[in-house]
Amino acid sequence: MAAKGVERLLNVIMTIGSRRRIDRAKLFAVIPDYAEATSDQAAERMFERDKASILALGLPLVTERDVLDENTVYYRIDAAPAGAVLDLTTEEYTVLLAASRAWDDAAAGGAARRVRAKLLSLGHDADPDLLRRAPRGAVESLPVLTPLLEAVVAGRSVRFVYRGTHGAPALRWVEPWVVGVHDGHWYLHGWDRDRSAPRLFRASRIESFPQDGPAATAPRPAQTDLAQVLEGMLDSSDRAPAVLEAAPYKALSLRDRAGAELAAERLTLPTLPRPAARRLLLADVRWIELLEPVAWRREIAEVLGAIIALHRGEADTAALAAATLRPEPRIRSTAQSGDHLSRLISVASFVMSRGEADLAELAEALGVTEKQLVTDLQVLFVCGDMGAGWEDLIEAEWEHGTVRVRNAEPLRRALSLSAVEITALLAGLATLEPAAGETEQVVASARAKLLAGAAGRAETPAALPTRTEIAEAVRADERIARTADRAEGVLAAVQSALRAAGDPERSRLMIRYSSNDRPGTSVRRIRPLRIETDGARSYLLADCELAGGERRFRLDRIVEILDEDAPQQRAGTGGGPDLSGRVAGEVWVRLAPPGRWVAESFAAAELRDGEGEAAFARLDSPVLAPLVDAVLESAGAVEVLTPRELRDTIVTVAQISRARHTP
Repeated sequence: MAAKGVERLLNVIMTIGSRRRIDRAKLFAVIPDYAEATSDQAAERMFERDKASILALGLPLVTERDVLDENTVYYRIDAAPAGAVLDLTTEEYTVLLAASRAWDDAAAGGAARRVRAKLLSLGHDADPDLLRRAPRGAVESLPVLTPLLEAVVAGRSVRFVYRGTHGAPALRWVEPWVVGVHDGHWYLHGWDRDRSAPRLFRASRIESFPQDGPAATAPRPAQTDLAQVLEGMLDSSDRAPAVLEAAPYKALSLRDRAGAELAAERLTLPTLPRPAARRLLLADVRWIELLEPVAWRREIAEVLGAIIALHRGEADTAALAAATLRPEPRIRSTAQSGDHLSRLISVASFVMSRGEADLAELAEALGVTEKQLVTDLQVLFVCGDMGAGWEDLIEAEWEHGTVRVRNAEPLRRALSLSAVEITALLAGLATLEPAAGETEQVVASARAKLLAGAAGRAETPAALPTRTEIAEAVRADERIARTADRAEGVLAAVQSALRAAGDPERSRLMIRYSSNDRPGTSVRRIRPLRIETDGARSYLLADCELAGGERRFRLDRIVEILDEDAPQQRAGTGGGPDLSGRVAGEVWVRLAPPGRWVAESFAAAELRDGEGEAAFARLDSPVLAPLVDAVLESAGAVEVLTPRELRDTIVTVAQISRARHTP
């Protein structure tokens, strides 16, 4: 909606909210856009759209008919009903504010943009120390998420263009059941009308903005676990507990599944289907030797042999040269009127509750530029109670970097969150949990209040479809890893050091770190600076004495907190090629359908489509060790074409691993 529409909505809210109630005829007479409409029907349609927008904001607009004359209709904005607005402590508000920052609001869509403004309207002050220590999470931000979440809540179908792993883009017609996060990525699970069966869609592969369809008709399951749906795709009747040997302090995810000690050399995984176990084992094959089952061991050796054959010598790049460039999907992500209006109301509410506010601080809290904030204040300046005349407008000032807002009492209210916006916050909260540490109870209580608020929303289905997926948002094995003693001990020590940032002694830690690019472990003295989260992974940014500068450590690879007098040491370098650092320049890979995930995981800079199901991706300076592991994990579905040196490295790594699995 254009700026004129936003001004009209603000005038309607101010005019209705400035009095006990106002009748429809007078409202239509004093609001210029209604009065100047080309017909009564046009004014009616405009007002009906405006009413829907006002209700979507969370403002309780009430319609009443005169008891003596049914033709007279009155409107008023009611006091917020109990439970409609979250009642949060300072700590809960702070972690929700941190959760809202997990979204890239420029790309995530309306729900993500509105959440931050609505939180501000609550009028709380954040705990600056807790906000500094809260991890900076990251949720995969896609413009298609808001309409998908809205379709789940509204119980309607959607149409979109989807590019699956096995073909060209195709139009799909789906009744969404669940929109949730798994391993840092968004998925849609629902009923595919064209195929008359449940289907799973990765949201990042949706290449058009979802269009609303008719109401859903297929029965929705009471509960859906995304992790189970995804694991079902790798199910098999061939199941067994895998027994393996692993290098001490390596293959950490397998250790967590097996419940093994960090230095244990023999692990037994729980019973798993053969395809799922193969993928897990290949992802860590540089550090392990599979002992049993023998048939699985032979399969690992065969897969590694196929990878060696695929990468030996020069690559055939003729198919790459003939492939056509895949255009990037153009999906609109423009701001909606509700985004802008919720921000305007929140600005007015926040400033009036304090008397004045600093322009720069307010802009930062909203996630907008100071220029955009001034533009918002200029809109406030020309709006007001139209029933009292043009002289009764909102007063807004922003001179000398100080913001003041007066004569806008109807806007001095907290905005309630919709079910979709609550879902967005739950997803953001989930990104904080892997590094929650001492704030875990605060995160849990904030989530409980969000879920209680969602359950009370009239438009929310009886079984909130995103409750389980968003509240958890990590795989079962990652939850186990997070709650393990070592993880809790590491987090507690890191949080304690962050809290003591001003004390040179108490803010230092001695850690044992298991890097993924070299054998053994390193012992380092560090001073933690902050925790960051990227998808399902959490990282610690710290000053490292051994490296002589800032370094980024993955939290789940900090395996021990040591005594301060432990000697520092670097990790070993033997046992294979050096996989540290990044690949210099660009890497081209060929992707068979089962390996398409590599292009998304490494944020491919360019994609090309070849004949049949072949696809090609250009990766710019990818991190070497994770790329090598991804090629091995893909079991031959990914071939590195260039550079030649990387192909040789993969051959060497695969040969070393294959030798351990060959008699």
